[in-house]
Amino acid sequence: MIDHLSVAVADYAKSKAFYEKALAPLGMTVVMEFGQAAGFGANGKPTFWVGGHPPDYWTATHRAGAAPVHIAFVAKDRAAVAAFHAAALAAGGVDHGAPGLRPHYHPGYFGAFILDPDGNNLEAVCHH
Repeated sequence: MIDHLSVAVADYAKSKAFYEKALAPLGMTVVMEFGQAAGFGANGKPTFWVGGHPPDYWTATHRAGAAPVHIAFVAKDRAAVAAFHAAALAAGGVDHGAPGLRPHYHPGYFGAFILDPDGNNLEAVCHH
């Protein structure tokens, strides 16, 4: 079980705005914020964090060749997967896989993929 995930971002304000729109259809909002770090979740529990770092940290890590992150968010149904995809595109994300069945993962796997402003691969998935 995962308690929470954190992603470093180059432009905190831009990424926070992106995630506020992209995660809303999944029932996730900012539930905690400290300086340049926002914790998204539900019921007061932050499970996904985005945070800014000083430019020297960013340049020395992610842009130096560190692999982007892949995060899969649980969606309550297929409509929420499609709503996540649409909201993330409208917020400036890049399509990385339209909503649809992915039977090569398992029967009933319905997901959609978006690249965020930093190239991280985001997915919303429904397993039924």
